[in-house]
Amino acid sequence: MQGLRFCLCVAAVFLCLTISVVAAERPNIVVILADDMGYSDLGCYGGEISTPNIDALAMGGLRFTQFYNAARCCPSRASLLTGLYPHQTGFGHMRINFKLPGYGADLTKNCVTIPEVLKTAGYKSYGTGKWHLSQNIFPGGSKENWPLQRGFDRHYGILGGGANYFDPGQLSRDNECFTLFTDKEYQPDGQFYLTDAISDHAIRYVKEHRANFPDVPFFMYVAYNAPHWPIHAPEETVRKYKGKYDAGYGPIREARLARMKELGLVPKDTELSSQLGDWNAVAKKDWEARCMEVYAAMIDRMDQGIGRIVDTLQRSGQYDNTVIFFLSDNGGCAAEVGRLPREDYPTRVDKPVYEPIPKETLIETREDFVKQTRDGFPMLNGDGVMPGPEDTFMAYGRAWANVSNTPFREYKAYIHEGGIATPLIVHAPHRMAAALHGTLCKERGHIIDLMSTCVELAGAAYPKEHAGHKIDPMEGVSLVPLFVGQPMERSVPLFWEHEGNRAIRDGKWKLVAKGAKGRWELYDIDADRSELRDLSAKYPEKVESLAKQWTDWAHRIKVYPWPWDAADPHQLISRLRR
Repeated sequence: MQGLRFCLCVAAVFLCLTISVVAAERPNIVVILADDMGYSDLGCYGGEISTPNIDALAMGGLRFTQFYNAARCCPSRASLLTGLYPHQTGFGHMRINFKLPGYGADLTKNCVTIPEVLKTAGYKSYGTGKWHLSQNIFPGGSKENWPLQRGFDRHYGILGGGANYFDPGQLSRDNECFTLFTDKEYQPDGQFYLTDAISDHAIRYVKEHRANFPDVPFFMYVAYNAPHWPIHAPEETVRKYKGKYDAGYGPIREARLARMKELGLVPKDTELSSQLGDWNAVAKKDWEARCMEVYAAMIDRMDQGIGRIVDTLQRSGQYDNTVIFFLSDNGGCAAEVGRLPREDYPTRVDKPVYEPIPKETLIETREDFVKQTRDGFPMLNGDGVMPGPEDTFMAYGRAWANVSNTPFREYKAYIHEGGIATPLIVHAPHRMAAALHGTLCKERGHIIDLMSTCVELAGAAYPKEHAGHKIDPMEGVSLVPLFVGQPMERSVPLFWEHEGNRAIRDGKWKLVAKGAKGRWELYDIDADRSELRDLSAKYPEKVESLAKQWTDWAHRIKVYPWPWDAADPHQLISRLRR
């Protein structure tokens, strides 16, 4: 009997040691998401903006040249976190309930998030930044789709889609909402700046995890809202870009494309899409250049925060066993918010408001811009106001978005390359073949692939059911084979739909249409990444074949029935928002 007990004890110890070793081998996973950042904005993707920390991750990792998002904020976030196409998650559009299967305003019960899946493999999960996946974002009401109810252990940030960077109006930590004035846990030494706050909380969670759970792997989702409008940045960072954009749109685009060719990101014969904006016709060039200076500073400040996160991982001994992903949720944004000329600048709007949290100070009211600061002064906008400070509210505009999306066509919300092409950097020191460090990957990838990749890295099991609900199978495939130079296992095309804009990518062929009633265009992406030569008339059979595949996918994925057959779908959206 004693011998049996001894054997059982030895077996138990061996089992515990085995579990401990397996847990130690599982990497930490950090997914960093930028908001409204174009394909060519980063230094390592051809841009002139200073991004040394992101560039360092690229030089020690893998850069993807043909990776795609889902064209807009909510759809991309839903796809990233679930591994499904947006319509399967209920986010075929934004947080607007069309009362159609693929167009709700909350994550459905038939999808699971990366934290929910990784929890079964022993992971802790942390999130900072922009959530944008719940219909209710204010105190009171349902919290069933807030971060903690979707698998995260801790979360800090904004629940909505955008905010004043110097005063977000409403912030949240875990399941509590507050303002920057009433936050009892975080009061920065200097002026509050949301990008810094997101970075600071990511750093905090890394340190706390190391102290409290040293043998447990973690997943972290750092969802910056930079450089989404309003274009706000601390002046000391903006000063770095003074004069850099005085030459205007064209020279910057040309310089970016030249660097992209030199880096091998695009073929040597790649052409620029049409120039948007005539610099010679710009009346207030100092103001227009300042818009891009502030935008650049926003990305710069995000890069600084990423550098501090990486430094914290290194100092805490977690860097080597951490896989880091960096990408953007869509292309540069063509919104002209707050840019219209105006002559009247009121000196006072209303009395100061601090508590309770006033909804009318938030972007989520669906107004074009927030009307006032908390101290009661007007939020300034128009081409007579230099952007950047906390009492300004505007976007950088369509022409600069055209620069961000160099050399591609279109913008955020469209499915041409300018709307869906994103940088993807994967940094995995001990998971990636050393020979691949600093190299380019030209395989096609999609934001739906991150769930599959995380599941494989974590050794987790993706469920068929969760909390009593049937779960849709993953649509993406794992990127992990690419880390050691092996091919991916993708055997089906990639698909998109947003506001009737739609596309399918199968090998070199891309079929794409602009608007619900737009005609199909066909491009050979290998030969024409800028989508300048429509081949639909030359290859009608290819158009028909790809269009049928898209239609079959659309019916399966809940794209149909869709709301875009209305005479004016944007009037429908406005009515639903009220």
